[in-house]
Amino acid sequence: MHVLVTGAAGFVGRALVARLLAGAPALPRIDRLTLIDLAFADGDAGDPRVTRLAGSITDAALVTAAFAAPVDAIFHLASLPGGAAERDPLLGRAVNLDATLALLDAARAQSLAGRAPVFVFASTIAVLGAPLPAGGVDDATPCAPALSYGAHKLAAEVLAADAARRGWADVRSLRLPGIVARPPAPSGLLSAFTSDLIRELAAGRPFACPVPARATAWLMSVPCVVDNLLHAAAIDGARFGTARVCTLPALRLSFGELAAAVGAAWGTNAQALASWGEDAALEANFGRHPPLATPLADAAGFRHDGDAVTLARRALEI
Repeated sequence: MHVLVTGAAGFVGRALVARLLAGAPALPRIDRLTLIDLAFADGDAGDPRVTRLAGSITDAALVTAAFAAPVDAIFHLASLPGGAAERDPLLGRAVNLDATLALLDAARAQSLAGRAPVFVFASTIAVLGAPLPAGGVDDATPCAPALSYGAHKLAAEVLAADAARRGWADVRSLRLPGIVARPPAPSGLLSAFTSDLIRELAAGRPFACPVPARATAWLMSVPCVVDNLLHAAAIDGARFGTARVCTLPALRLSFGELAAAVGAAWGTNAQALASWGEDAALEANFGRHPPLATPLADAAGFRHDGDAVTLARRALEI
């Protein structure tokens, strides 16, 4: 197999690439792995199966190079996340929407030669918008993005589904919840404080959380999202319906519950180390997640981390 991963140097991308190179059961015979990102560290550089293409996903020449040999499966993780896309909406559109369409165009060209690739698209719960229905969210909840990031991702979902309808790509779009824990580096994500909370409290350091302990979020660890990405590539694309999209199951936790789980997982007095703020804007967008039902994803075999302590432990095992 020839597998293409965009956003391959990101924290989810690195974990996915490591799993692919180790021999993931879902995709056991990978002969060639093409990686796209702005820049790369060392890591997998010596593996003869790996080709690295450093540069922006918006560069048409880079996409052309990635498809120099027919591609069997694409994991499209590259994005400009919420806060960064709000500050620069034109760049956000170029990365989150236009680059996705360029990949779909490349898949279409390949399909005309008789080989449509599997296309796993990392979408986001941001397509649902805010405020979310207090009574809960399920597969029938309408989308109403509140940020440009969510709007671009929703448009990409719709156009990817149309590409699937036409037979250009075997699309599987996954709406990812909050993925933890991101490394301590600028990410452009307004929700990065969630990862900061886990990392700091696990290390026994005080952390001032900007939202109150009662605030709730849908969360998943990096190893768990990698499991789900690989599962998405392995199953029949028809399981996703004509929309070719599903919202992944996630644990719904208050930040107070998350702090307690971090303490239990890592043996620190996390609850005493945490203090709580009242940032209304952050809470409105990232701290008022109602109950979540994901029957489509559940039936297709997607899973969350199981419990809060497991999530808190797995979040830092990367």
